[in-house]
Amino acid sequence: MTSKTSQKKPARKLSNFLCFAVYSANLAFGRAYKPILDKIGLTYTQYIALVALWEEDDQTVSSLGEKLFLESNTLTPILKKLEVMGFVTRRRAAADERQVVVSLTDKGKQLGEVGIGNNLVPATRLAPDEFATLQQSVVALRDNLIESTKAR
Repeated sequence: MTSKTSQKKPARKLSNFLCFAVYSANLAFGRAYKPILDKIGLTYTQYIALVALWEEDDQTVSSLGEKLFLESNTLTPILKKLEVMGFVTRRRAAADERQVVVSLTDKGKQLGEVGIGNNLVPATRLAPDEFATLQQSVVALRDNLIESTKAR
């Protein structure tokens, strides 16, 4: 008969936590993007806001926030800074003045044509199909987690 003291609980290893793998991968992406974005004076959050606008220009702050998973009170200072830098403009929507529409300036559009960050794909050392599969899996994971919190 084994005693309770001789039975070992399986060790919890940080490296086995999926949440930590995703978190630390996010930090690694931030470090990889930093020198690229520093050259043009952008933070990563400013960059992804621009990416969302390159995908679809003339968005409301609320729709942009939904895409970026950011609250308005977090996104607004980012957009103000991008406006000061000359990459975007903000204006009240004609149909509903409570809404603010964000648009790219010519300078913001030109920056999108440069292809910032495209050179990070090879840095992942993933084959194109592996890259696509991983991206889709992470999106599914995120969406499932968001859905699970709504059910509570």
